[in-house]
Amino acid sequence: MANPSDLKILIADDHPIFRNGVKDILTAHLENVIITAVADGKIAWQEIKDHAPEIAVLDVDMPEMDGLEVCKKINKSDLPTRVIILTMYKDLEIFNSAIANGAKGFLLKDHSGLDMVECIKKVLTGEVYIGKGLEDRMGGHSEYLKRIKKLESSLETLTAAELKTLKLVQKNNTSKEIAHKLFVTQKTVENYRSRICKKLNIPGGNNALIRWVMDNKDLLKELK
Repeated sequence: MANPSDLKILIADDHPIFRNGVKDILTAHLENVIITAVADGKIAWQEIKDHAPEIAVLDVDMPEMDGLEVCKKINKSDLPTRVIILTMYKDLEIFNSAIANGAKGFLLKDHSGLDMVECIKKVLTGEVYIGKGLEDRMGGHSEYLKRIKKLESSLETLTAAELKTLKLVQKNNTSKEIAHKLFVTQKTVENYRSRICKKLNIPGGNNALIRWVMDNKDLLKELK
């Protein structure tokens, strides 16, 4: 039976050898720890909702629900679980998304197991831990947050209809398809698109809004 003072850690990774290896290392280096290891994000999210572990170590690439999706769900909830994201890649977009959605630790999978132990200890004290070789990502992340804040302010100027139109453009809907979904004329949709471009300071021209959406897809993804 679990003791209230036990440290509960969830590990979610679809590779059993890696998953069990992390579990063994943490068991050997942390006291009074209870570790639950699962193979996909859907089960991880259910475990987190049911048991609220202090730490969730989440791989980015998992079946059913990836680690970033689980991280977002935790960030939007009142759960106390602190997230550590694992990935094989030094991808700035993954890093930005993880930190923007409340991850407290970020590690490459080729870091040593002792880095994981140190990360957990730091995160438990309230610190943010960025793995070795990734320190330069924090500078880029500050700029990323500024861009998100600026975009949020711009989107607040859009009407409800314009915002719905923008979201449908994100999903590659044509003006004709958007008109059908919003129960308006195609001309009305074109007017919405024109006003969106004006409010967001998007240069005119054919497909200007589509190009802007593609250029800002990383930011728009975080604002959903």
